Amino acid sequence: MRAQKSMNLNKAQAQNIASVLAEALPYIQRFSGKTIVVKYGGNAMIDEKLKEGFARDIVLMKLVGMNPIVVHGGGPQIGNLLARIGKASEFVQGMRVTDTETMDIVEMVLGGQVNKEIVNLIHQHGGNAVGLTGKDGNLISATKLKMHRDAPELNAPEIIDLGHVGEVDKINTKVLDMLVQGDFIPVIAPVGVGVDGHSYNINADLVAGKIAEAMGAEKLILLTNTAGLLDKQGQLLTGLNAQSVATLVADGTIYGGMLPKIQCALDAVANGVHSSHIIDGRVEHAVMLEVFTDEGVGTLITQ
Repeated sequence: MRAQKSMNLNKAQAQNIASVLAEALPYIQRFSGKTIVVKYGGNAMIDEKLKEGFARDIVLMKLVGMNPIVVHGGGPQIGNLLARIGKASEFVQGMRVTDTETMDIVEMVLGGQVNKEIVNLIHQHGGNAVGLTGKDGNLISATKLKMHRDAPELNAPEIIDLGHVGEVDKINTKVLDMLVQGDFIPVIAPVGVGVDGHSYNINADLVAGKIAEAMGAEKLILLTNTAGLLDKQGQLLTGLNAQSVATLVADGTIYGGMLPKIQCALDAVANGVHSSHIIDGRVEHAVMLEVFTDEGVGTLITQ
């Protein structure tokens, strides 16, 4: 009896695997040869099980013919090292104030510790990854971010100096094309360089979006620590476009830290990316579920 139960269980497991593969097949066929840019951050970068799952997802995408490009953050790791050297982290409207000393730490953590950990993780799961910052091959040309703050008591908008915080001016796609054609997975730290040679700390969502636009990507996937975009009742919203997002911003459904992420996703689809996805990075194999299944695990935004 025990042997019969075990055999039935194995058969059920095999049928489930076959069903999953059958569901994935049309997506594999559709996206083979296409570029998919994934912004990796949040809990998915901290939890060991989620890290392993993410690496497997990226390697699988490459093995079935897709061209994944990973752009990663590293805010908590930067904050931890700053705290260890006795330097407080300061933020303005969600952006890290980055003086010269902090910029040195940012480059050390993003371009060194975090970047190489992700590269190594992908290698451990059978992939071939190359780690870069925007300074390698002049990949990300940047300009200093100019932030303005409006206030009723001010006659003109206040200009806030965030130091070495930048925005993307241009992406050198030749570097990425070379790596993709060489069957490598690019892993990119969001550090850019200005014409003056200065380094700039750039928001990873923004870098991922601009790379997706420049590469004519099929998808931009942004991992978050939420289920995606939620309505006022806490239900997941998906199948959105620019008009529906504008309505959600106007009625206060989208606010705070989700605003720049949504804007990044909208900009990408407005500039040639087929679809943007804001997905729950706390779910194991979130990237695989979003790319290879009918349901997905987040908010889909299209033009």
